[in-house]
Parts: sequence; C-alpha cells; structure tokens
Amino acid sequence: MQHVILLSLQRLWKLRKNDVRVMDQQINKVRNTFSELFDKSSSIVSLETIQIEYLGRKGQINHLASQLVKLSLSEKKIFGKLVNSLKQEISSLIDQKKLALSKKKHQTLLSEIDTTSPGTKYLIGQLHPTTLVIRQINSFFRYLGYGVYDGPEIETDEYNFQKLNVPADHPARELQDTLYIVEPEYLLRTHTSSVETRAMTKEQLPLQIVVPGKVYRNETANATNNSMFYQYEGLRIDKNISMAHLRGTLDRFVRFLYGENTKTRFRCKYYPQVEPGAGMDIQCNFCNGNGCQVCKYRGWIEVLGAGMVHPNVLTSCKIDPEIWSGFAFGMGLDRLVMLKYGIDDVRKLYSGQLIVKQNT
Repeated sequence: MQHVILLSLQRLWKLRKNDVRVMDQQINKVRNTFSELFDKSSSIVSLETIQIEYLGRKGQINHLASQLVKLSLSEKKIFGKLVNSLKQEISSLIDQKKLALSKKKHQTLLSEIDTTSPGTKYLIGQLHPTTLVIRQINSFFRYLGYGVYDGPEIETDEYNFQKLNVPADHPARELQDTLYIVEPEYLLRTHTSSVETRAMTKEQLPLQIVVPGKVYRNETANATNNSMFYQYEGLRIDKNISMAHLRGTLDRFVRFLYGENTKTRFRCKYYPQVEPGAGMDIQCNFCNGNGCQVCKYRGWIEVLGAGMVHPNVLTSCKIDPEIWSGFAFGMGLDRLVMLKYGIDDVRKLYSGQLIVKQNT
C-alpha cells in the first residue's frame, strides 16, 4: 500500500514538474514571438495589431494567465509575476515605439511644409442677398415709424382672399395659381397681404406695418419666376391718407435702395384690394432701358403694385371707411434683390450654389 502511494506521489510530482516546464516554455515563446513582430513593425497600425494580439482580451498574455490554474500556490506566485512583468514590458515597448513613430511622422510633415509660401486665404461667408435687402428695407421703414409684422405661411381662404375683396367666384383668383393644402379652406399663402388683413383685424389704429416673407404659387421656374419667392408688403391706415402719401413714401424708398438717380414711373393698374391701384416700375439697370431678357425687352421692370386700401377691405376687417383710409403696396422682393446685386436669374437665389467674387 505504501509502495502504491509512493508511486502516485512520484507521478504527481512529475506532472507538476512538467506543467512548470511547459509554463516556462510558453512564457519564453511569447516573449520571443513578440520580439520578432515588434522589431519588424514600422507603423502605428501594425503596432496596434500586435497590441491586440498580445494584450487584448483574447490575447497571448491572457492565455498565459489562464494556464496558472494548473500550478501550485507557490508556483502561481512565481509565474504570475513573470506573466505580469511580460505584460508590462510589452505594453511599455509598444507605447514608446508609437510615440517615436508619431514624432517622426510629425517631423516629416513639418519638413515638407514650405514656410516661405503665402498662407491659405479662407473665404469668409456673409448673409444671403435676400436677407441683406430685407434688413436694409426694414431699417428704412422703421425710420418712418413702421413696425415689422409676421404671419403664418399656411393660411385660410378668409384672410388670403375673402377679406381682400376677392370672393370665391372672383376671376383674380385664377391669376394666383394657388397651392391648396385642403381645398378650399387651407392653402399656402399666395401673397403677404394675408398678414395685412390679420393685422387690420387684430391691431389698434392708426397702423403702420411692413411684412417681409415667403409666398407660394404654382409657377414654372424660369429666369424671373419661381414657385416659392419673397414678397415685401407695406400698409398704412390713418385718417386723411391720400395717394400723395403713397407716392412720396415709395419714391423715397426706391431712391434709398438704388440711389438718387433711380428712374421710376407709375401706371394705372387694377388690384382687387385697392382702389385706385397703380404699378410702379424701375428702369432696368441691366440694359439702361434699352431692353433685355431680364426686363423682357421693355426697358422697365415692374417692382411693386400699390394703391389706396379698398373700402370693402376696410369693412371686412371691421374698420369704418368713413373715418379711416390708407394705402398698401406689395413688391416681389426677389426682383429688388436681382436689381441691386446684378443677378440675372432668380433661380440663383435658391440653388444653394455659392457665388464667389474674388477681389482683384
């Protein structure tokens, strides 16, 4: 019996001795294979690959650590320190070489830069031409005592048409090519005049407002028209207002925007919401009145419609036309922008393409 026990102990000792020898061999093998790969690595990418292979969750070092369970407690302490030492050694070598490669790359880039060449000139953006013109016009009318008013772009038939003396059977509706959301009640506003009727209905008199904003119509896009565009409208309601006030205001406005030498003309024109009505033209600055594609070879560009607010409009907004009177005007803002900045196609304002002018 004692002989059997002795043989078992001898076999167990041989097994442990074999495990220790295998463990030692594995550590040396890992160190050697790492050294070979490390010496050959010449980029940060290759170093990161080596780092994952040896220090990753499923890497060589963790595999060595998993083999320690086969050893005795005293042997675990010895080989555990060896495994941790190898892990720290590998981590330190990789970090040092990464840092050295980064510095070398940085120095190489610096050596390739010609410090005597002029620097890159970065373009500085600015506000959209439409925004610039809106702010300019707002400043002018604020100086005259007008307030800037706003309203919804999805409008009701009542404010967009009915309160503006355009009932359901009025032929003027056909001219506006309305885009309906829910016909016939809800639509995309065809003009910013709808904001004026809202203001006349809600605000106290006297009233002086301007309304810049987007409007929508079922238009075919070309050099002068688009399905979405900007309008700028103005309204003044007070006692004893006449056409003289309207003409004086608009003449002063046009000369503010385009200069004192700007030529204008007024023509009689029909608009349902005003009576009498007028159209205001500016001489085309693309051809100086000789005729071109922009002005449709007329020499003049119509920039706004205006007139005295129709008594029916005042009445529909619960304003007594026997006491109060007023004028209104509305302009296609895109045309004003095109004239001011020499833009020959309205689609350029909405294309998203940057227009860069280099200083010479």
